[in-house]
Amino acid sequence: MAYETLRTELDDRIMTVTLSRPDRLNALSPTMAHELLEVIDEVDRNDEVRAVIVTGEGRAFCAGADLGGGGGSFDRGEESGAREFRDEGGILTLRLFDSVKPWIAAFNGPAVGVGVTMTLAMDVRIASERSKFGLVFARRGIVPEACSSWFLPRVVGIGRAMEWVATGRIFGPEEALEGGLVTRVLPPEELLPAARVLAGEIADHTSGISVALSRQMLWKMLGADHPMEAHRIDSAGVHAMGRSADGYEGVKSFLEKRLPEFEMKVSTDMPEFFPWWEERRFRD
Repeated sequence: MAYETLRTELDDRIMTVTLSRPDRLNALSPTMAHELLEVIDEVDRNDEVRAVIVTGEGRAFCAGADLGGGGGSFDRGEESGAREFRDEGGILTLRLFDSVKPWIAAFNGPAVGVGVTMTLAMDVRIASERSKFGLVFARRGIVPEACSSWFLPRVVGIGRAMEWVATGRIFGPEEALEGGLVTRVLPPEELLPAARVLAGEIADHTSGISVALSRQMLWKMLGADHPMEAHRIDSAGVHAMGRSADGYEGVKSFLEKRLPEFEMKVSTDMPEFFPWWEERRFRD
């Protein structure tokens, strides 16, 4: 598909999504948010996509929300009350939360505001030495969005989350690494190759069904009240996949010392208990 604010490329089962508003430092506009939702749907439908890399065009990853509207950029008027309004970043991260494909954020440059928070529902974040970060909401007179009050403390811990949110200061990639926001900091020329190596490990060595189930098991259990919830889902997954074609192929390929040839498709072969959290979804 062709997009106005994004570029997409599928190569060797890896989808690269490039935020493409370089004249605005890839700031998130309503159009970009809508197109990202379309990309997630496209990725989840397409069995040829095994992993996704998200990066930015030009010198920034994403400068946050587009403030072209001036002082009223965040004013949504009285079209809906505070309880009815849904922010675009939150709709985006909730959709990512339910995705069945693994997502890798490759921060090629500055990421501020929603440029950070929209990646918190992604699975791996790596950064260029040229990147920098800022959860600047309090400095703009607003509050964190994109469900980051749920995601951020789970990613970096409540103490670090509050430090970054309360100060709203800009910090560099080494602090992001030390705080757990990213897992690697790399020279700029090594960033995308490293992301592709990681995505390639997923594409070449794993069952798409296994990754989809595992992704949702790990994410959804972050909000579980008791480990028994995890035990029930783990057990259902072990039972279903142990009897599956991919389960047999995984063991056979290991014993025969060869690369696996997994044939089950995420679009058609997910076990019957998936998605077990459906009744708790919050998207209309």
